[in-house]
This record gives sequence, structure tokens and C-alpha cells, in this order.
Amino acid sequence: MPKFIKNTVGKVNTTLGFFTLTVVLFWLKTYIAYKTEFTLGVKGAVQQFILILNPFPTAIILLGIALYFRGRLKYWLLMIIDALQTTWLFANILYYREFSDFMSAGVIKSSGAASNNLGKSLSQIIHGTDFLVYADVILLILLLVFHVIRIDPRPFKLRYAATLTMIGVALFAVDLGMSEHDRSDLLTRTFDNNYIVKYLGLNTYAGYSVYQTEKESATRAKASSSDLKSVLAYLKKNKTDTNIQYYGKAKGKNVFIIHLESFQQFLIDYKVDGKTVTPYLNKFYHNKSTLSFDNFYNQVAQGKTSDAEMMLENSLFGLPTGSAMTQYGTSNTFQAAPAILDQAQGYTSAAFHGDVASFWNRDNAYKSWGYNYFFYSAYYKEKSSYNIGYGLKDKIFFKDTVKYLEQLPQPFYAKLITLTNHYPYTLDKQNQSIKKTTTGDSTVDGYVQTARYLDQAFAEFVTYLKKAGLYKNSMLVLYGDHYGISNNHRAAIAQLLGKKTVTSYDLAQFQKVPLMIHMNGLKGGINHTYGGEIDVLPTLLDLLGVKNDYIQFGNDLLAKGRNQTVAFRNGNFVSPTYTKVGGTVYDSKTGQEIKHLTAAQQKAIKQMQNHVTTELSLSDRVIEGDLLRFYTPKNFKKVDKSKYSYKPTTTLKSLETLEKEKKTSVLSKHKDKSTVDLYKTDAPELSSSSDSSSSSK
Repeated sequence: MPKFIKNTVGKVNTTLGFFTLTVVLFWLKTYIAYKTEFTLGVKGAVQQFILILNPFPTAIILLGIALYFRGRLKYWLLMIIDALQTTWLFANILYYREFSDFMSAGVIKSSGAASNNLGKSLSQIIHGTDFLVYADVILLILLLVFHVIRIDPRPFKLRYAATLTMIGVALFAVDLGMSEHDRSDLLTRTFDNNYIVKYLGLNTYAGYSVYQTEKESATRAKASSSDLKSVLAYLKKNKTDTNIQYYGKAKGKNVFIIHLESFQQFLIDYKVDGKTVTPYLNKFYHNKSTLSFDNFYNQVAQGKTSDAEMMLENSLFGLPTGSAMTQYGTSNTFQAAPAILDQAQGYTSAAFHGDVASFWNRDNAYKSWGYNYFFYSAYYKEKSSYNIGYGLKDKIFFKDTVKYLEQLPQPFYAKLITLTNHYPYTLDKQNQSIKKTTTGDSTVDGYVQTARYLDQAFAEFVTYLKKAGLYKNSMLVLYGDHYGISNNHRAAIAQLLGKKTVTSYDLAQFQKVPLMIHMNGLKGGINHTYGGEIDVLPTLLDLLGVKNDYIQFGNDLLAKGRNQTVAFRNGNFVSPTYTKVGGTVYDSKTGQEIKHLTAAQQKAIKQMQNHVTTELSLSDRVIEGDLLRFYTPKNFKKVDKSKYSYKPTTTLKSLETLEKEKKTSVLSKHKDKSTVDLYKTDAPELSSSSDSSSSSK
């Protein structure tokens, strides 16, 4: 054996040598993951150095715990700690691939409310090469088992173990110091988890996330009514006047919220090989009675769909980590759209969703929001061919919703959550009516097929509304809840947009989702104002003629003189003038990076950033401190969650009673004759006579 190899093996046969090898291998795979699996936005030599450094401190500290034990135990503890750290890395690789974000304690804590069906998409997310992160762990274990590396039985001196721990702490101090110098207030003002990982590493981020989650719990316990002062002062300063032209135009109308799952703005008028992807939605978007917004952005974070619902119905932002619906939906006080419309104008409210009730904690959050009814999978006929991905196929969902919809007393507020256009965008062949795109990215290419299916399903639903007499007496609100294609698919996004490459500016613009508000007689058109999901509720309340004295962080999209700075949950923003992504500023009109800011530009951007940071912070304060328990607008009563039950037997009996009392439902208007037969669908699953009509479970 060559002397060099012999000496190297000899060193590895010592406790310190094996420890060093374990640390180096863990650092190497972590650094490779940083560069290949995550988009951390590393710029300049300092950030590159920090990225190289940051896996070392916590690896040394955590793996060093094993050195305080004796004999074989310290080796196996080393392997266990190494495996646990590797599993955390592995889990984040998969999570980031789908959500463009890192797992948090909040996400893990609420995973029971959001894990249903995740296994179905996991097979699409996971790559065989992902398991290579475990290669060093397996290799080291095998080398130990087969005595290629011999276990050093000698006790490792306590002072040596302590010295290594101190080296780890010192390296962490260096890392933190350099990070704070490069990015001030890193741990106190950041809204972006990418920054924490880029500067301090995945292990530090895990600890920071746990701290943040525990801090949120403590915040609620310490909150008091005095905490509302800064919130109310901010809202008063940023309040806009109503647009007289539109105020109250939809008063007394039914409201349909059509939740277009993962539907992005670029799909409007988009074609594949000359074939239009969403012909009906395009027509709806351009209808003279539709207010369509072409600079409307999703503002979700880790909560994704749940964040969109939180903003849409409460005008409160989701949390920087985790989901507000799952963490606070059961316990907090809310003043949401269903309760507001019920108390202000006597609306009946119902949500419809073709999946289990507990997903995103809806069965509890909806009670807190004042939903009278919630129809979920237990209300729909189940058959294997009826479901795909996360629940009921849209065509079947819309059709089977009608038998409950027709029983709702009018006016009603009804939210219908579609599901088929959900990641991983798979659709059985019999329902495909357009070719996939050809980006070569299997995650992306099926997206247009499920979007086309959603388009067809919505067209069938509108046809029914017209036949049943609901269309002329309703306001239809369609919105995309969040991105469908994450920023990790840059090459595919570039192809979809017809570009060679995409910049951070392009990706910020890619966060646009459609918002359409349609009603017969409404003065429509394409509105170019910049806004986001936080602005939907104030807009709808003004259209419905509801006096708005509520704590809401959005403002009416139709109001004049409104602040058009749109906050992203990570602290970035877009506006008609400037777009800021990380530390880079772009001209919103040209998309070009502004490398040398003038004094006037610096001042304007600082004001925008302060506005964004303030509204995100104050919204977090409202949710985390449950501050709405200290604020009750005039003529509004706190929602009593105990009044609501979403069990099928209770719901169906209640509907039957209300239908007899109020006589305002569609069923009553048709002299108690069901309108289900008016619904026509070409869903192949319902083509047989046995499936031509569906019944409740």
C-alpha cells in the first residue's frame, strides 16, 4: 500500500480523523445541494465565501455531540446525527422543488392538515438521484461494518471535544458577523427564508424556524388591545376613498368566488401550436361586463392556497412561514367575508371543495370565518374515475355541486374551489383535449392540459347558471390562487414565454394571476392598476355597498389614488415604476436592472420598501397576536363557531328547513323542481346511464 494512502487511512482510523471525514463529506453534499437544488441568489465573492462556510459550524457542533461519548457509541451517534441532518437536507430538496421555499416548524406542525394526497405528487417531485445525499452515510456505515475503517476504542479527551465545539461556535460567530455585515437585520427583519439559508445554513434555519414558531405562540399570550394602535394608525393613513361609479353596483347580488387552482395570468390568450389553451376564459376575460385586472399578483408564501384564501376573505396576509389557516384558523378571531355579508346584508354562505374537510384545516377555519355551510368530499359521490390528484375532477365537481347550490337561500356567497389544475398536472387520456407543451420538463408540460380541462368545466358551469336563472342575478369573481409553475423551472418558463433566458424581473412578473369580476350591466374592461390578493375583499365590499370599518390591509382596486405597491410575502415588491427582487431593482416599464440609482430613486424605493415591510409586519401582528379579539366594528358581532356544523346530516336538514322558511332558493323559484337536469357536461366518466346523475355519499 502506498505510504500516502496508508497514512491517510491511519488518520481516518482515529476518532478525530473519522469525525473530520464525516464533517467534510456532509459539507460537500450540502454545498452541492445549495448550488444545484436551491435558488439562493448568491452574488459576489463575500456571499460565495459565506455559502461555502455556512454548513461547517452547525455540522461541527451537532456531530461533535457524539465525541462526548465513549467507544463504539460515539461512532454510531455520529452516524445517527449525520443521518438526521441528511434527512433534513433531503426533505428540503423535495419541498423546495415544489414550493420554492424551505420547510419550517410551522409547516411541519400543520402537516397533518395539509398532507392529504401529498404522496400522489411526491412521486412526481422525487428524483432517483435525490437519494445520493445518503451516499456518504451509507458508505461510512459500510466501511465501519466491514472494518475497512477501524473504530478507535480510546476515549476522546473531553478538552478536545470541547475545543471542537468551541471551533464550531467561533465559526458560527464569524459566519453570523459576515452575514450581518452583508445583510443587516438578517434575523429581525427578513421575510425570505432563502436569506437565512444562504447566509447561515439549513441547520441554523431549522432552529430559527422553531424559534419563530414558539415566538408566535408567546406573542398571542402577551398581546393586548394597545397593540392595535399602530395597526389602526397605518390603516387610517393608507385608506382610500370609494369609487362612486362602482360603489354598491352589485348590492343584493349572489356572489360566486371561483377559485382557479394554480392558474397563472400568462394562460390568458395563450396558444400551443396555434391552439388556444383557455378559449372560454379568454372570452370571459374580454367580456364588456367583466372587470379584468392584468397587473394582479399572487402574494402567497408557504401556505399557498390557504394563504390565498386568507387574503381573499380577510384581507390579511398569510404568515412568512407555515399556514395561518392551519396555525390560527381554529383559535383566532376573524372578521371574514362570510360573516361580514351575513351580518350586513343577510347573505347565506357556502364553500364547496372536492377533497377532505380537514385539508388546510378548512373545517375549523371556515367556522371561524362564519361560513354557514361547507360541502366537501363526504357530500359527493365517490368513484375512482371521478378523482385525480388532490380530489374530484372539476367537471364532476361543478355538476355535483348544483344539487346543493340550488338549495341555498338567496342572496348567497358561494366559493367553489377547483382542483384538477393542481400540481403535478396529470390528466387521464380521455379528458385531454390539447397537446402538452414541449419544454422537456415533465413537471411543466401537462399544465396546459389541466388548464384546458378547467376552462371547459367552467364553461359548463356558466351554461347551467344561465339556464337556472342565476347568471343574471349574480356577480362572478374568478381568481388564480397562486403560481402553477414554480421559479425553479427557469428553462421551461423561458420556453413558455418565448425567451432565451428569464431574469428575476421576469419571474416576478410571472407571479401574475387573473382576477375577473363579472356581472351583467357592469362597466368592464381591462384595468391596469397594480394590485394583489390582499385587495380583493375591500373591492368586493365596495361593489356590494357594504360599509367597510374592518381591519383590512388591502384597498379597493377600483379606487383612485391608491398605493399600487404590491408586496410579496418575502418583502420583495412590484409597482408601476419599480420592481425589487432581493437587492436588485428593475425598471417596471422596461424590465431592465437599474444598476446605479439616483438619490430620488433611492428615496422612492426606500419609501416603497418601508410600506411593504410595515404592512407585512402589522398583518403578522394582527394574526399572531389575535388582535381582532380586541376590535369589533359597529354592528358586527363576533363569530360564534359553536353555531356551525358541517356534518352532512346536520347540513342537509338545515338546508331543507331554510328552504321552506325563506323560499328564495333556486329550488323554490322553480317550484321545488330540481335544476340538476339542466346541467350538461361532456365528462366521459358520467356517460353511462348509471352515472348520469350523482347523489350524495
